[in-house]
Amino acid sequence: MITIPYLTALTTYFSYGLLFAFGQFRDFFRKIYDWWKSSDLQGYAPICLGLEDFYIRRLYLRIQDCFGRPISSAPDAWFDVVERYSNDNNKTLKRTTNVSRCLNLGSYNYLGFAAADEYCTPRVIESLKKFSPSTCSTRVDGGTTSLHNELEECVAKFVRKPAAIVFGMGYVTNSAILPVLIGKGGLIISDSLNHNSIVNGARGSGATIRVFQHNTPAHLEKVLREQIAEGQPRIHRPWKKIIVVVEGIYSMEGELCKLPEIVEVCKKYKAYVYLDEAHSIGAIGKSGRGVCELLGVDTADVDIMMGTFTKSFGSCGGYIAGSKELIRFLRYTCPAHMYGTSISPPAAQQIISSLKVILGEDGSKRGAQKLASIRDNSNFFRSELQKMGFEVLGDNDSPIMPIMLYNPAKIPAFSRECLKHNVAVVTVAFPATPLLLARARICISAAHTREDLLKALEVISKVGDMVGIKYMPVEPKKLQHGKHTKKEA
Repeated sequence: MITIPYLTALTTYFSYGLLFAFGQFRDFFRKIYDWWKSSDLQGYAPICLGLEDFYIRRLYLRIQDCFGRPISSAPDAWFDVVERYSNDNNKTLKRTTNVSRCLNLGSYNYLGFAAADEYCTPRVIESLKKFSPSTCSTRVDGGTTSLHNELEECVAKFVRKPAAIVFGMGYVTNSAILPVLIGKGGLIISDSLNHNSIVNGARGSGATIRVFQHNTPAHLEKVLREQIAEGQPRIHRPWKKIIVVVEGIYSMEGELCKLPEIVEVCKKYKAYVYLDEAHSIGAIGKSGRGVCELLGVDTADVDIMMGTFTKSFGSCGGYIAGSKELIRFLRYTCPAHMYGTSISPPAAQQIISSLKVILGEDGSKRGAQKLASIRDNSNFFRSELQKMGFEVLGDNDSPIMPIMLYNPAKIPAFSRECLKHNVAVVTVAFPATPLLLARARICISAAHTREDLLKALEVISKVGDMVGIKYMPVEPKKLQHGKHTKKEA
């Protein structure tokens, strides 16, 4: 877990307290003004009450130019960021016709498939001509094409599971599947830092939810033992089923799941393992098969494998892989499969083609080269950031590396200064993270060259000094031993 330096925590609390106090002060005068002004609600209650949108009005809008920046090109290693301006103190932003060519450190383009590809793009264009952009139907009606069947076979083969089912949206894959898998009388034990899609899916299931400390197998075992002993609330009957939900790579921390230890605990207590590999599938492992391959876990020990196609594969949608019985059950019961429009055929073709490149079935070694590049780039960039004195979260091999900012004033300062130097970064704050743990999340791609990374490091180091976010000791630079030759007289 993150340990915040005392002085940093104190100044961060003070900054948020100051913002909150000024916001409440302004709201007080706003209420007085509204009291004198006639109401336009005509008896209706206000949709947004004062406290419900306080954070948006008084904190977020001040720095909203740092978020949701529109782009006008493919999210490759470099992309075009559309410039915006505001005439009302950031309440509204207007786009201009000007663009800035920026180094992309924010997109999940881990293997570089988001841009035009010599193997994938021609096949995607052909599928567009043959199938059209959308099936205009659900999978159970007229929305299943030969591409969908081929994609599910490819995914099952890639993750080494008997069967798979695909969906048109990655977020929905979690939020719609969990309520189908478990309900009242069941127990979900979720990592404390799991993604919002998992949180919403668990809440919608009606099952009892318990949380264990982030990536801590010992605490997971404690929670399992206590809950099995107590049973269901009030009636104390045994749980109908228990599902433990974890992620392969945690998207806000860049940490790898301690999967071998968690699987061992789940086996001991006969709990099912649900693994979300949204950020790990395709990006890590010798052949890109994710955290199971990297950590040496047999996929047979993971009961439900979930992943998305929006990161490593340059497409959209998600999948669930598991036993044939499980996938057959989901086809008849999952609302995302029965009522949601099926994944776009060109998007499906993009995934199939990128999988073939990764596996070397395109007749080249580009897949292996991409996997080697993302690993080398990630480890190099992380190492250099740490040497500069930044507090960087995450593990080696992870392409996600959060740089801790903490103080709310440093969020816009870091983002805006990087953009001035043509480096586009993503800053993350509450509610996506705890209030005190704001950060900049760097995402590395196989498409980045070493020159790109060196430029990014130069800019981030310069901005880091300016903003004051080098919280860790700086590693002393090694002496450069040049060649000294004495000239003979």
